[in-house]
Amino acid sequence: MKLSILAHVSPRALSIAVAVAAASPAAAQAQEKPAELGSVVVTDTAIDEKEAETSYKVSRSISATRTDTPLIDVPQSVTVVPIKQILDQAAGSIAEATRYVPGVFVAQGEGNRETLIFRGNATTGDYFVDGIRDDIQTYRDFYNIERLEVFKGPNAMIFGRGGVGGLVNRVTKVADWTPHRAFRLEGGSFEHKRAQFDVGTPLSGAVAVRLTGVYQDSNSYRDGVNYNRWGFNPTITFSLDDKTTITAGYEHFQDDRVADRGVSAYLGRPLETPPERFFGDPQNSPTWTNTDAVTLYIEHRFSDTLSIRNRTRYADYSKLYRNTYPGAVNTKTSVNPEGLPRGSYAAGTIVEIQSYQATTQRQNLINQTDLNVAFATGAIEHTLLAGVELGRQVSDNFRVEGFFPTATNANGVSKIYATIASPRVRRPDILFRPTSTSNDNRGITTVAAGYIQDQIAFSPMVDVVLGLRYEHITTSVYDRRTVGFPATQRRDLEATDNLWSPRAGLIFKPVEQASIYGAFSRTYLPRGGDQLTGLSLSNENLAPERYDNYEIGAKWDIVPTFNVTAALFQLDRDNVLALSNPNDPRSPTVPIGRQRTKGFELSAQGEITDKLSVIGAYTYTDAKFLDSQSGTVQRGNLVPNVPRNAASLWTRFDPIEALGVAVGMIHQGKRFSATDNTVTMPAYTRFDGAIYFRVAPELDLQLNVENIFNKRYFLYAHSNTNHTPGSPTAFKLGLNARF
Repeated sequence: MKLSILAHVSPRALSIAVAVAAASPAAAQAQEKPAELGSVVVTDTAIDEKEAETSYKVSRSISATRTDTPLIDVPQSVTVVPIKQILDQAAGSIAEATRYVPGVFVAQGEGNRETLIFRGNATTGDYFVDGIRDDIQTYRDFYNIERLEVFKGPNAMIFGRGGVGGLVNRVTKVADWTPHRAFRLEGGSFEHKRAQFDVGTPLSGAVAVRLTGVYQDSNSYRDGVNYNRWGFNPTITFSLDDKTTITAGYEHFQDDRVADRGVSAYLGRPLETPPERFFGDPQNSPTWTNTDAVTLYIEHRFSDTLSIRNRTRYADYSKLYRNTYPGAVNTKTSVNPEGLPRGSYAAGTIVEIQSYQATTQRQNLINQTDLNVAFATGAIEHTLLAGVELGRQVSDNFRVEGFFPTATNANGVSKIYATIASPRVRRPDILFRPTSTSNDNRGITTVAAGYIQDQIAFSPMVDVVLGLRYEHITTSVYDRRTVGFPATQRRDLEATDNLWSPRAGLIFKPVEQASIYGAFSRTYLPRGGDQLTGLSLSNENLAPERYDNYEIGAKWDIVPTFNVTAALFQLDRDNVLALSNPNDPRSPTVPIGRQRTKGFELSAQGEITDKLSVIGAYTYTDAKFLDSQSGTVQRGNLVPNVPRNAASLWTRFDPIEALGVAVGMIHQGKRFSATDNTVTMPAYTRFDGAIYFRVAPELDLQLNVENIFNKRYFLYAHSNTNHTPGSPTAFKLGLNARF
């Protein structure tokens, strides 16, 4: 019997979580207990965990439709990054794991969070774990996952509001009836040290346990920057009988690092300083996130054609980040700038340094229930999904601004200057206090959603997928600011949205191993934004942003282990806030802006032979603003951090069983740093490599080399003044043991 789930538990939530069960599409990622097999209808059946461990190609997904469906039958561009690929490439973040995924780019995220860009739309909140929202702004690890699923295009019918250009879903390891004894050690450049483990065993025919864990302590090629993270995730699975399974568990994960905002720009290009040179104060730029989560998953199979599953996840997040970071470079001669010796400084020689600190507390309680049933109406076969999702998310945000004391101002000034030749400063005396623009609020978002979907097989050659979700979403925000807050201004803000999100797809299969599809999907982003507290007096009564995706594509399993896909798409974003008169910054902000992304995605993934594995991707993207939104965001401007052309290729060759070599290439065209399109990051091409050696049947060594030819380039930007230089040549040595 296969069971699936990620299970997480929060200490303060344990009493709540045990009373509620939750379902997730990824709860479907089942583990196998010999001799008890379900049908292809229920969500805990045909998914093969071993495929993700041994191959670059994964054939099936439950998350895409909330039913066990071959990816070739999903009318959408989906890329699955299996754990084998993640380990082979020694990927340490979602940004690194998606380098070979078409249609996905990365922004800097101010050095304190992952920020992905799907089809021209940036997000900090469209992250899911086993199909349940995991939307705090932070960094995530892969120590407890089987694979990373990347969905391109709006996905509201399955995942709910947001997912405006796409989303990522981590599918986790859970207790099953297969023994697990896996350990991995890494060491490398810049004092990189990492250890992770995965151990599990059946305790009886009815109970199995599993524990995964990680510890990492690493420095960086950037001066003063380090990363420390640790976590553990125990799960336990009960098989009550041949029809009912329960999986529960707890995760604690903590990520601590230095927030690095990179370098500024001058004359339309990022500064080409040595890649290790830090701008700002690394010792005054800490960022950390603590996550405690619990999940309880229950599935009952009434028959081979009828099942129900339910999951609740309670997650408690605590986050702090402080940035002491670079601003603009002086464009004319500066005299006696704050923070520097008195004198005259020529244009292009000094840079602003600013600082602030923010904290976020969030508690998510989300419950999902899915009913799956298969039936036929004459010769037409149906796989029907009906479900309900209930959720409550509470967020508390507090921000204070940094002020630098000077000889003439003990209360401090909002910015000082440093020279570009020596931009790293040490200011332990920074004073933090709120101003009239500093956030201090509490937001509560509640969701009640229902959805229904029918996968209709008219014949072996023609399938149709039709689905619709209704969501009732209420967001309330209480503004707690005290400094400079008008005495008569209303503090309570609230918006209610009733959203209908359809999905339709037509699939034509000329042969069993190939499909051609056309699809439409829609999603919305309420005015609370992807971090839930974006309501203001000016936007609380405005309609949410709307995203419509039109897509045609093809998928072909050339051989059972190797797949190629192609997709042509247009994604329209409407109701974007814009100035009613773009040339007058005092004019009202109204939802009249539009943005359009048109593009083409091509990917190849899997094993061509038992000795040759390939992962390839190409993306053409034309993402632009269709209307002028302000004096700087003009009609025709391109979306930042999105190159028109991007390509990647990873090839692994194993000439003999004990030896493998791999070469990777990543190319990105030039990109703009911000929406005003005044600063350009140059195009780059980078090469990576790896060598794998099997010492014994239970022991492997691998050496990964990043940026073999020591290419100078910029990874991504947050704004015109924050660009992250790419790493120089770096090494990782890994030891993998299995017992």
